[in-house]
Amino acid sequence: MAMTEKQKMLAGELYTANDPELTADAARASEWVARYNAASTASLDHKRALLNEGLGHVGADVIIRAPFHCDYGYNVHLDDGVFINFGCVILDVVTVRIGAGTQVGPGVQILTADHPRDAAARAQMLEFGRPVTIGRNVWIGGGAIILPGMTIGDDAIIGAGSVVTRDVAANVTVAGNPARPLKLKADQQPLTA
Repeated sequence: MAMTEKQKMLAGELYTANDPELTADAARASEWVARYNAASTASLDHKRALLNEGLGHVGADVIIRAPFHCDYGYNVHLDDGVFINFGCVILDVVTVRIGAGTQVGPGVQILTADHPRDAAARAQMLEFGRPVTIGRNVWIGGGAIILPGMTIGDDAIIGAGSVVTRDVAANVTVAGNPARPLKLKADQQPLTA
């Protein structure tokens, strides 16, 4: 039996996003995002209920400041104590996992959506996804961009404005475009915001 476009998407295979099932899922997510963003002054309990409604997994004490944007929501998994600041964009065509205690600065983009390098395949509106995994107690500075397929290890620091094009090992501080490990002196602070 042939896979549906949604099954292909979730498996990280080439798919077309204008499939009716995916279009309906994206419309539901868009409606949920609008309600969540409109509830920025609501009680924590109300916002938590909205997060549980729209995302794949929400641990205890998760905070996401509006505005927040995502493609589908059901592929976003947040462990306990994750904090996401204003203006975060998560393109979640496949799984995004963020570990406990991780802090995400304002304007961060976490991207799983990717496109074929071949122009003829792109012209057919084909795309695919590569999952992003962010470990525990990571600090991602404002304006950073995490590209498809990246893994960021526990306790890593991503400098503000960095573009993460390669995996980041645990306990490493990276910064720049492309993000590269920094060699900090004991008394230096990383470039984060």
